[in-house]
Amino acid sequence: MWTDTHCHLDAPEFEGDRPEVIARARAAGVTMLVVPAVMPSLFDAARMAAEDAGGAYALGTHPLYLRTAGDEPVARLAEALTRHAHDPRLVAVGEIGIDHFVPDLQDEVSRRQQEALYAAQLAVAAEHGLPVILHVRRSADSLLKYLRQQRSGGRPVPGGIAHAFNGSLQQAHAFLDLGFCLGFGGAMTFDRAHQIRRLAAALPEDAIVLETDAPDIPPHWLYRTAAERAAGARSRNEPAELPAIAAVLASLRGWSIEQTQWHTSRNARRVLPRLLHIAAPA
Repeated sequence: MWTDTHCHLDAPEFEGDRPEVIARARAAGVTMLVVPAVMPSLFDAARMAAEDAGGAYALGTHPLYLRTAGDEPVARLAEALTRHAHDPRLVAVGEIGIDHFVPDLQDEVSRRQQEALYAAQLAVAAEHGLPVILHVRRSADSLLKYLRQQRSGGRPVPGGIAHAFNGSLQQAHAFLDLGFCLGFGGAMTFDRAHQIRRLAAALPEDAIVLETDAPDIPPHWLYRTAAERAAGARSRNEPAELPAIAAVLASLRGWSIEQTQWHTSRNARRVLPRLLHIAAPA
């Protein structure tokens, strides 16, 4: 069975047909979905979507929601982690991180705010002994800096996943050395994604997990041009696309589908160990 380590099943795009989306995922063999929240007001939505799918969830504030997360997002995260501490479906803190791509967040004040929010959420994750799911967008070195600072302070974060990784091989190994796996999804299916495909082919077998980031980052067969989107065409990604994405990884690495399923699901359970305590849906 397949594990989708990053799926925003609580997103508005799934509001009208979430049960059908879950059914299609199960029919495709995707029996474990990890639903990361993006801000405190959506913590319950992520938790409930994960429960509906028989999957798992993570809680945190995404850097793109820095200005809409409300008051005291770190305190609200700590409170939620305490409240749900005995819920086996709570597997990580996330989606958290730093974004050095979106123009609106690149002024000096926004960068400092992103870094402060990220560092504070790392500290909360470490306090609760939870791995983290990281938003990495041209920000690998900044993320690594704060992970190392947390470790040097004597309270390391117990690894996690660098989601939608597109950094250098050196940065990849730096995350691996800190106990992380790297998430690969729809972007890997594009022939022009040379760096991502090189990494997917070359990294150690215990370095890779699969993800869709649904409804975002659609694979190439769902991609729509700007003209098509302007004409009303949509390209919503779904967790049911994961086996086809996995087939691309298998081709890049020379693995069988069975090997790909085994390695990536085992890796997911290693870096998100609470997955081991969630029974697969019938």
